[in-house]
Amino acid sequence: MSAKTATKPIKAASKEPSSLTKLYLFAYNAIQVGGWSYILYQLINYYVLEGPQFRAQITLWDYTRLAVIIFQNAAFVEILNAVFGLVKSNPVVTTFQVFSRMMVVVGVVMATPTGKVSPGLPIALFAWSITEIIRYGFYALNIIKVVPKLVVFLRYTTFIGLYPIGVTGELLCFWWAQRYARENSVWSLEMPNKLNATFSYYALLWIVMLGYIPIFPQLYMHMFTLRRKILGGDSKKKAN
Repeated sequence: MSAKTATKPIKAASKEPSSLTKLYLFAYNAIQVGGWSYILYQLINYYVLEGPQFRAQITLWDYTRLAVIIFQNAAFVEILNAVFGLVKSNPVVTTFQVFSRMMVVVGVVMATPTGKVSPGLPIALFAWSITEIIRYGFYALNIIKVVPKLVVFLRYTTFIGLYPIGVTGELLCFWWAQRYARENSVWSLEMPNKLNATFSYYALLWIVMLGYIPIFPQLYMHMFTLRRKILGGDSKKKAN
C-alpha cells in the first residue's frame, strides 16, 4: 500500500543523530529520489516519448524491471533503520508497509506472467514514483533542515489523489495474478507431501487483497491527520 512510514531523522529532544547517521540517511533518501525519478522517466518515455513500435517490442515490466526491483526492494533498509533506532518510525508498522509494496513487486508481478501485463502496473508505478520522489525528497531535505514550503505542501497534499490511484493499481495487479494462480496452482503446496503441510498462493493473494479493506482507510485517514497537524497551523511544524 502506498501510505508508508518513511525513513526520517530522529527528533529526540535529548540526543541528535550523529553526523555519520545524518549522512547515511541523507544519502539513502537522495539515492531513492534518483531511483524513482529514473523510474518515472522510464514510464514517461515508454508511453509518451516512444512510439507503438517500441512498445510492441518490449513490455513495460521488461523495460522498468531492473530499476523497480532495486529501488522498491531497497525499502527493506527502512525496516533496519527503524529496528536499530536510526529513525523514529515504528518497526512493526514499517515492516508491514514495506512488505505490502514488496509483495506487489515480488509476490505478484515477478511471480506471475499475468501480473506483468496487468493494467494496474503502469497505474501503480505512476503513483509510486511521484509519491516516492516527493517523500524521499522531503526527508532528505528535512535531514539538512532545508525544506521549502512547497515541498511540505506537496508531501502532505499529493497523497490525497496518489494513494487511491496507487492502491487501485496494486489491486489490479493482484486481480490479474489471482486469475493465473487459480488456473495453474502455482507457488502452492498440496497434500500429501513430506512436510505434511499445505499452502495456497491463490488464497494468499485473496487474503492480502481483502486486507486492503480495513487497513488502507486507516493509513489514508492517518495521512489526513498529519496533514492537519503540519499544514493546519500548528505552532510546531514537525516533519513526520
